[in-house]
Amino acid sequence: MKQLLILTFLSFVSFTKAQEKTSLTLKDAIQYALENKADAKKAQLKIENSEYQIQEVRSRALPQISANGNLTYNPILQTTVIDGAGFGAPGTTIQAAFGQKWISTAGVSLTQNLFDQSVFTGLKAARTTREFYQINNQLTEEEVIERVANNYYQVYVLRQKLALAETNLKTTSKVKDIVKGQYDNGLAKKIDLDRMTVNLSNINTQKQQIINALQLQENALKFYMGMPMNAQIEIPQSEFEVTPVAISEAPNTANRSEYLLLKKQEELLVLQKKSVIAGYYPTLSLSASYNYIGQGPKMPWFANSQDKVYWSDFSAIGLNLKVPIFAGFGTRAKVRQADVQLRSLQEDIKDTQLALDLDYKNATTQIENSLITLQNQKENMRLADEILKNINNNYLQGLASLTDLLDAENASTEAQNNYTAAVLEYKLAEIKLIKSKGELKTLINK
Repeated sequence: MKQLLILTFLSFVSFTKAQEKTSLTLKDAIQYALENKADAKKAQLKIENSEYQIQEVRSRALPQISANGNLTYNPILQTTVIDGAGFGAPGTTIQAAFGQKWISTAGVSLTQNLFDQSVFTGLKAARTTREFYQINNQLTEEEVIERVANNYYQVYVLRQKLALAETNLKTTSKVKDIVKGQYDNGLAKKIDLDRMTVNLSNINTQKQQIINALQLQENALKFYMGMPMNAQIEIPQSEFEVTPVAISEAPNTANRSEYLLLKKQEELLVLQKKSVIAGYYPTLSLSASYNYIGQGPKMPWFANSQDKVYWSDFSAIGLNLKVPIFAGFGTRAKVRQADVQLRSLQEDIKDTQLALDLDYKNATTQIENSLITLQNQKENMRLADEILKNINNNYLQGLASLTDLLDAENASTEAQNNYTAAVLEYKLAEIKLIKSKGELKTLINK
């Protein structure tokens, strides 16, 4: 019974924590995403992996040392035919078996590259790869920031629409109560009461649709943040104060992560081409070995000369030079392939630079148009609200019809929704402008 009470208490505590709402500013959402989203973590792991790639390439320039050993048993020794003249028996042939039944060898060998152009080029490529992944990590972070910011603002718009629907629901319910009272006193027609009932039902339906859409959008935001789906979030109203963004001169696209990533990829392709060209260069290496061999009619291990097993050592030191002469034009074909890849990427760089300029131009145009729309919708919302108040007073005094009242309510609701949508449009345009300037990370510093 005691254990059951403890489990019940722990479950209640977990449920309570899950229901607690976290006040989430845009900065908090972005920082959470950069620390928890899989894309951001994987980009960091690629940087870590690049360090191991550098170590791997560096190992080719270091000595390679290995130990070796073998044990061989020869059941039948090979017979060699020898001219007997060498043994004082000219005109005869001697058959002799060389070697021993058992042979065991143990030793250590060393190989050291003295000159290999591909190793030197590989080291440069490995370091450039690390820089490539560092820029890729920066680009990934910017993509995470953009997705989180866009979804963050969309959640806000839906919450504003939900708040508006709830307000309309309360207002319409009060008007319905007034119409019902008039109908009960014979001052209103049943059709008026029915129209209010239908209108109230429609608002309830719209509210439920907004709730469903809001849940889906919040789930999307949590996904892009890497946040558990059962977490409850609250967005402060201050996050959506619209401050016109200053339009500056066109930014330098050479500072954009997309452009820097392609330029770093260009460096890698240049090094790749050099690595292939290194196939034309000679290679020089040093080799050395030291071995210990035991031979005899029985297994040499733990045996000595008394067992007719004899042990001796031998060693060798050598220089190995390899000079490529002809490879069937294979190296030349690889060089040309690498050159084509490089030229193709250079075309992508030109196109990307043009696309980045286009992004900024479109972003400035969109932000200017969004600001005009926002100001118009704000004024329209104010007028619609003023009209609704006047018609509502006139209706209560019998100077306006129910149709006029319903039309004014619908117009006011539409004006408020249009304003909220204009805020979203402006905020999304603002994100695009900040991105086009390469300043998405400034959202963390707000």
